[in-house]
Amino acid sequence: MLRKTRIVLATACLLLITWLFVDFTGTAHHYVGWLAKIQFLPALLSLHVLIVVALVALTLIFGRIYCSVVCPLGILQDLLAHLRPNKNKKLGRYSYSPELRWLRYPVFVLFIIALVAGVGSFVALLAPYSSYGRIAANLFAPIYDWGNNILADIAAKHESYAFYHVDIWVRSLPTLLIAAGTLLTLTVLAWIGGRTYCNTICPVGTALSFLSRFSFLKINFDTEKCRNCSACAKACKASCIDYKNHTVDYSRCVVCGNCIASCKFDALKYDHPQLHRKASVSQEPDGKRPILNEEGTSRRAFLIGAGIATASAVLAQEKKVLKTDGGLAEIEDKVAPKRTTPITPPGALSARHFSQHCTGCQLCVAQCPNSVLRPSTGLLTMMQPTMSYERGYCRPECNRCSEVCPTGAIRPIAKEEKSSTQIGHAVWIKKNCVVLTDGVECGNCARHCPTGAIQMVPLHPGDETGAYIPAVNESKCIGCGACENLCPARPFSAIYVEGHEVHNTI
Repeated sequence: MLRKTRIVLATACLLLITWLFVDFTGTAHHYVGWLAKIQFLPALLSLHVLIVVALVALTLIFGRIYCSVVCPLGILQDLLAHLRPNKNKKLGRYSYSPELRWLRYPVFVLFIIALVAGVGSFVALLAPYSSYGRIAANLFAPIYDWGNNILADIAAKHESYAFYHVDIWVRSLPTLLIAAGTLLTLTVLAWIGGRTYCNTICPVGTALSFLSRFSFLKINFDTEKCRNCSACAKACKASCIDYKNHTVDYSRCVVCGNCIASCKFDALKYDHPQLHRKASVSQEPDGKRPILNEEGTSRRAFLIGAGIATASAVLAQEKKVLKTDGGLAEIEDKVAPKRTTPITPPGALSARHFSQHCTGCQLCVAQCPNSVLRPSTGLLTMMQPTMSYERGYCRPECNRCSEVCPTGAIRPIAKEEKSSTQIGHAVWIKKNCVVLTDGVECGNCARHCPTGAIQMVPLHPGDETGAYIPAVNESKCIGCGACENLCPARPFSAIYVEGHEVHNTI
């Protein structure tokens, strides 16, 4: 029952979190957005004390079930290990191995230093939830979108608009390659050693390992029943069971239940070591195998399920009301300008705050309905989102990125507040303007500026019959990028947005 309960809860969690990253309509966030916010590192960075306390309590009671039930990267490792070919061959079979402290703890210390120093690229590379987010957003989402477009074609032939086409494009080639490399690495490690990444590299796993040593419920040996058959060690993906000495490394055990399910002699129990009681048994007619008292097994399964359900119920209050985005217009791609200062989303407060809190999970990138957010390619901020306006602009009525961000890197911001938040300012490039290069009237930037920060003025003062060019009032410009996106100049816009290190309010 322990293993079955874990599999059911983990499967549901993995599917729902994956849906959160591949869904482009915003529906998933309305129902399961809270799943992103109960992840350990995002909750810690956003200072959600209630969530952190709940996860700590969960670990102190049940052990590291977070890693096997809630964390999507941990669940993915279990799935990859299950898909391993040639399971019956000796090569690749699980066995006990000592903890790799020489690697585990230095990596954890480096992660903490990078987190404090704001080296977002290193943090994003190791953060487990973020790693899975990149895999889902860059590898799974295109497949999901491709399937959606096929259904849209089929529906269109039957004059139905139940589905609509979405663009499939590479937001960042480096991030795509990192996501593919992460998945490949996880696959190799899972096939060879099961939970090697989880128990050696993952900083969240290391942090929880300090608590799991003192958990109330643990996997325990009944030495009187154990036959030293090694079945439990061979089934343990964490390689933490030393069957010869009847010990379990609780810092690495993720309470998956595989060892209990594999034991033919009922020699393993999941309970408190000091309150260890022999389960009531009855002998089968052939006398080969004892049958556990179902009441004890059901009680443990109930405790596990109740713990997860309680934490989920307490944290479900994080759900937000679904917002609409107002639609998109299909616009020809442009070449991104070289910005002196990158643009951070409204609600990020400042570039420093953003880099210190963002883990590069790509959820805001996946959820952005205007195709404005994309992963940065900067060395220190790689995989953290930045804004660019080649495919759309940041609509004042849209605040979805601030709703979905689980780490607090993008603070919740109301639409009214967003319309008065300056994230950058527009800059006019004379040599690119079609008014001067093609000798035509334009004014596109001024017509579409939502704050009236751009006015068309005579190229030559006093000559009202000649050409008119844009003049930007930086005190009114909020940096939304409508002017840059809708400028007809190609390949570079005649007007573009420079970001602000610190956001201002007008």
